[in-house]
Formats: sequence, structure tokens, C-alpha cells
Amino acid sequence: MKSLKFIIEKELAWEPAGEGVVRQILGYDGQLMQVKVAFKTGAIGYSHQHFHSQSSMVVSGRFEVTVGGESKILVAGDGFYVEPNVVHGVVCLEEGILIDGFSPARLDFLKEK
Repeated sequence: MKSLKFIIEKELAWEPAGEGVVRQILGYDGQLMQVKVAFKTGAIGYSHQHFHSQSSMVVSGRFEVTVGGESKILVAGDGFYVEPNVVHGVVCLEEGILIDGFSPARLDFLKEK
């Protein structure tokens, strides 16, 4: 199971991922996945945990990010890392986009399609 070699943004559908949150899966195989997530102001990426490692970057906007009980305000160019099974979540303070990388791939995202 893997994505196409080239992912063209305008050809990808946005998938609902919560109230005020949509995502596009940018590329994946069994070991790796990259996802673009767009948030409206006030949208919440509710606290959760999973067995995947996650590294994320703020492309635009302003987010309050909480990882393992510690919170920081992050803006474009900032990022965060989440170890497996650590509780984390975000609150969008100003409309924006995150790029999330996961290892291994979030196969649960593919099953939701």
C-alpha cells in the first residue's frame, strides 16, 4: 500500500477531520505518511495519543500546542515532535495549516476514506 509518486494539491480532496478541520494525505507507504491539516480559527485538534511517532510543522497561522502536558504557542516555521503514546493536541488561535509526518503511516486515516 502506497501513494502515487506525485501528489498534486488541486487534485486532492479535502477530508473532514473534525469541526473546522480538514486534511489532505500528501504521501505514504507502510513506514511513513505526510498529511496537510487546515484549521479554522477556534478549531481544536482534541487531545489524543497513538503509537506513531509524529513530527509537525506550522505552515501558517498560530496554534497552542500541548505535548505531554506542556503547552507552547507556535507560529509559521515552528514545529513539534510527539513520541509514541504521548498525549497531545492543538487549539488553532489563528486560521492556519500544519504539516504532520507520521511513522509508521496512519493506516486508520486511509480506512476512513
